[in-house]
Amino acid sequence: MGKQDKAKAKDAKRAAKLTAPDTAERRAVRPAGQPVKVIIAGAGIGGLTAALMLHRRGISSVIYEQAHEVREVGVGINTLPHAIKELADLGLLPALDAAGIRTHELIYMNRTGQIVWREPRGLAAGFEVPQFSIHRGRLQKVIHDAVIAQLGPDAIRTGRKLRGFVQDEGGVTAHFVDSIDGTGSETVRGEVLIGGDGIHSVVRERYYPDQGLPRWNGVMMWRGAAEFPTFMTGRSMIIAGGMGAKLVLYPIGEGRTPDTRLTNWVVNVRVSDTPHPPGKESWSRRGRLDEVLPYARRYEIPGFDVVSLIKSTDAFYEYPMCDRDPLPRWTHGRVTLLGDAAHPMYPVGSNGASQAILDARALADCLARAEHPYQGLLDYEEERRPKTAEIVALNRKGGPERVIDEVEKLAPGGFTDVERVLSHDERKAIVRGYAGKAGFALTQVNRKAS
Repeated sequence: MGKQDKAKAKDAKRAAKLTAPDTAERRAVRPAGQPVKVIIAGAGIGGLTAALMLHRRGISSVIYEQAHEVREVGVGINTLPHAIKELADLGLLPALDAAGIRTHELIYMNRTGQIVWREPRGLAAGFEVPQFSIHRGRLQKVIHDAVIAQLGPDAIRTGRKLRGFVQDEGGVTAHFVDSIDGTGSETVRGEVLIGGDGIHSVVRERYYPDQGLPRWNGVMMWRGAAEFPTFMTGRSMIIAGGMGAKLVLYPIGEGRTPDTRLTNWVVNVRVSDTPHPPGKESWSRRGRLDEVLPYARRYEIPGFDVVSLIKSTDAFYEYPMCDRDPLPRWTHGRVTLLGDAAHPMYPVGSNGASQAILDARALADCLARAEHPYQGLLDYEEERRPKTAEIVALNRKGGPERVIDEVEKLAPGGFTDVERVLSHDERKAIVRGYAGKAGFALTQVNRKAS
């Protein structure tokens, strides 16, 4: 049995123990006594994980989702070890293995395929838990299925759009309507309302009505996935080019044959120097080959045919690269924000979904410890808001991928020896410095896992 197989067998045994219905952890209740009933707006990765985390601590919750069903939509993402550690504690590693790929290595290149930085990832880097490359929709379904299995089918109410809410000394009353025609409605009462409803959050807009549209940096992203021949280790991730023009490649699932993988690709290009906020119609618009291929042809990845991968993709979509400015506060009485509703960030450094998962853990812990829900929400915000605000700022500068920008700036035509362009220590400071700020440095994660 190989190292990876042994690790997976160990994880499966651990998962069985964690998900046993009579474990002490599952029977745990908050010290103050009666469970808090939490209303969660949004069945995304953050909202679903929050429901599981709360359940582990004896706190009941119900999720209200605008879509009429939770479907496997989206594109590939990477989930880092500090977030996977939290999902592992929920017993989800076997399901993640069935849905995604354990990332083995990450390679930063310039646009002509010269290596700027290369490092092992996940278990190969010495972490006690893996990193996963996975389709966002499959990750969401893994967590969704766990919510249904552990909390029951009534834990997620789909087709419900949040119309408004009011709070008083005793709790929060939220009003939901049918998300298609608005005819049906449902009013629910709880002690806490969590806005996990994404970058266009209704909950956030209630407290920040003048925030306007998301902040666009002028970069358009074309994103897709197709079954394609395996490249490199079959678990390698490549990022080529800086923030102005970037290509991302990595496998996110097994293929129909041993020598293929479901391969995720992203082409990022700055298309505007004077960006204006994109309207909602600009999100998830189906992409066109005649638009993306001229940009894709700029990249030279040794041994990989980028153009053929894109042409073999049945459908791909374009997205503006957007975030929002960090907020001065998330919590307003018994209402708070989580995930993209709280801190939408550029998809740099593999941190979007990971930070939402960390939010969910912190939120559950703080509510479980607090004698009053209001104090729990304040403690949660105090722990998470400064950390995520710093990551938003770092991602605007390129995050760890800024190392590519620095090398391309100094050697725009390429190099014969990257060490003469930017020393190993200088490159390491950029890449590892970001990991420390974002909370997934090796020592940070292993210390938490032990």
